[in-house]
Amino acid sequence: MKTIIVKLNKVFESRVRLGIMSMLVVNDEVDFNTLKKMLDVTDGNLASHINALEKQHYLSVNKDFVGKKTRTSFTATREGRDAFSQHLNALEELIKSTES
Repeated sequence: MKTIIVKLNKVFESRVRLGIMSMLVVNDEVDFNTLKKMLDVTDGNLASHINALEKQHYLSVNKDFVGKKTRTSFTATREGRDAFSQHLNALEELIKSTES
């Protein structure tokens, strides 16, 4: 059991980061406001979690303009997708190991 636990990625222990990555792996791109609304978090809270994931190179930040307004969106990187997939596999392995 201990070997399964060490396979879990600490970066994804936060429910917000788990939510961000869950949305990014099933969508090509998600904008800041959509993430904020779906996860029911403040601007600052979301920004700090985005920053943490960006430092790990798990997502990339895209900025463009819609009219005269800046739009910030995010995509999961290959590294992020792989790390998230490994994390989910470890969770699944942990669940299966505790089933009766």
